[in-house]
Amino acid sequence: MCAAGRRWGRRQRALLWGVLLAAWEAAWGQLRYSVPEEMPKGSFVGDVAKDLGLQLPALRDRGVRIVSEGRTQYFALHGKTGHLVTAERIDREQLCESVQQCVLRCELIVEGQMQVYEIEVEIKDINDNAPSFKEFELEEKISEMTASGSRFPLPDAHDPDSGLNSLQSYELSGDEHFSLAVQAGPGGDQRPELVLAKALDREEAAFHELVLRAIDGGDPARTGTARIRGTVLDANDNAPVFSQAEYTVRVPEDVPVGSVLVTVTATDADEGPYGNVEYSLKKQTDNAFGIFDLDSESGVITLVQSLDFEEGDAYVLELQARDGGGLFDTAKVTITVTDVNDNAPELTVTSQLRAMSEDSPPGTVVALLHVEDRDSGANGEVRCSLDSGVPFRLQSSHGSYYSVVTARELDREQVSEYNVTVRAADGGSPPLQSSAVLALRVLDVNDNAPVFAQERYSARVAENNAAGALVLTVRATDADWGQNARVRYRLSEGRVRGAALASYVSVQAETGALYALRSFDYEQVRELELWVRAEDGGAPALSSNVSVRLLIVDENDNAPQVLYPPAAPPALSGGAWSGVELAPRSSEPGALPAGSLTRWLVLAVAAVSCLFLGFLLLLLALRLRRWRREQLLAADSGALRGVPVSHFVGIDGVRAFLQSYSHEVSLTADSRKSQLRFSGASCCDTLPARPPPDGPAPLLGQKDPA
Repeated sequence: MCAAGRRWGRRQRALLWGVLLAAWEAAWGQLRYSVPEEMPKGSFVGDVAKDLGLQLPALRDRGVRIVSEGRTQYFALHGKTGHLVTAERIDREQLCESVQQCVLRCELIVEGQMQVYEIEVEIKDINDNAPSFKEFELEEKISEMTASGSRFPLPDAHDPDSGLNSLQSYELSGDEHFSLAVQAGPGGDQRPELVLAKALDREEAAFHELVLRAIDGGDPARTGTARIRGTVLDANDNAPVFSQAEYTVRVPEDVPVGSVLVTVTATDADEGPYGNVEYSLKKQTDNAFGIFDLDSESGVITLVQSLDFEEGDAYVLELQARDGGGLFDTAKVTITVTDVNDNAPELTVTSQLRAMSEDSPPGTVVALLHVEDRDSGANGEVRCSLDSGVPFRLQSSHGSYYSVVTARELDREQVSEYNVTVRAADGGSPPLQSSAVLALRVLDVNDNAPVFAQERYSARVAENNAAGALVLTVRATDADWGQNARVRYRLSEGRVRGAALASYVSVQAETGALYALRSFDYEQVRELELWVRAEDGGAPALSSNVSVRLLIVDENDNAPQVLYPPAAPPALSGGAWSGVELAPRSSEPGALPAGSLTRWLVLAVAAVSCLFLGFLLLLLALRLRRWRREQLLAADSGALRGVPVSHFVGIDGVRAFLQSYSHEVSLTADSRKSQLRFSGASCCDTLPARPPPDGPAPLLGQKDPA
């Protein structure tokens, strides 16, 4: 009971340590699992979602996927459970027969977070392979003169399983003349040897039948057998001898098929059949099968299949030289393959943005890249680069992963689309390279206000125009795109002669056409000053204004009006003017038909006009004098300082003075109806005056008293 409790406690502690180890590895972006080989497709490997702390909806929304090394996808992610499952049946002996611990690696990529997690899965061995011999029937030729205790090498059995499931022991049965001895090789492997336990007599028995059995350590154990036929030969007292115990050859991986790699040589001091040496390939590493050929007579080793450094960088052959009497010698041949830069870097875009906003901050991840080169040394060192002049840069992300990030803010109005070429070059001579093109579209942000084609607009409009007539068209453009570049026009608020500006003109919102809503009258409105606003469709909207000036052009649409004498109404005939003016007979040409008051008014007007003309001449003289003084001062000092602007009277001031003193005179024969009116409308409506005659003249129509 106590022992069971202790075992339960140990299992609990082991489970706790496993959970803590998985949590620690998940925090550092790495997960480790193990699964037996030969499991069916879809078998459970590990709970990735739980170990990484990811929720199941997030797995679907963030674009999580598994990327395996190599060309075969051995694992997949179950979308509903978040479990890592097998995507293929995995054979450990096929994947990594030559290594003790078989580990497959893959990456979990979370595209939404631009994160990569490494996953290592150890493939556990099961006893699914029995030991086997390369040849099931062997023949061993032994001289009858061979002394007891002599040893003869037997072929090794091969078991691709590992650990206890691999080859563990040998057994020999069938004849009392022979026994079995097992020697340990340099690598710890077992090498069976046939030991002559009892002297042979060819005349007694020319052949001996034996069975060699190889046994592994599985439960239950698996076995493999080979039949050995021992042939007794006549005496042969000299064995062949190789010129070297070990041959070492270095060849590049691109050596042509059919090339001679090395020639081995063995000699035998005997004569006749016992002196003839025959070469054979006794043993070779698993990766060497079918690649090399040994000529049994000459000892020439040739290449029959192309070498690939990435598939195998070293091969070991064990050769045997046997004479006609069955004596032999062994030699080892090590063929080392040197790497040649024959693999270009493999550049894979694992995740990429197709479009991004132009206001994205610098450092935004655009794409995630994976780079791999199967060569070794400098030939496998990869350098990545981008085109010059693009607003992006590369930064190392994780291991052989790189991120393409923005180096500065983007401007869609300058460049709306990018085709960024990423190049990966190795360190070979000459270097090999590969490339990938990232297509990125820049999304618009409303960062440009509309701009008018002109700084200000003006137009001349004839009065009495038709209502609804086109006056002019303003145009503004927006450098943005889509809705942000859609421009609409409207008038700024204002009033003209107490009425709203919108009652005079209107602007078409889509085209910017400005229309007159009423017929203009030059005598009422001579010009219009207004502002047109252009506003884009962004949120918030951006806008700009432009000044528009409309000049009303006068037309001859008013007839002259007689101020004096006033026209008599048709109904009146007494005190009104009848169209006949009486004048004295003695009146001279140019004289007015007026009374004494009218003459005084004419004199007053003439006096005022003379005074006004004299004032103008004086003002111009002062102005010329001051201008002359300014020119002299400017020549001396180069500029006037401290002189107020109000000390100078310009042309506008003279015009204002002239308008303030313009006047209008109306004279009649009746002094009570004579008028003298000062007005700002004109300065030229005075009548020429003429002094009255010396004596009164008779009126027209009166009889001569004489």
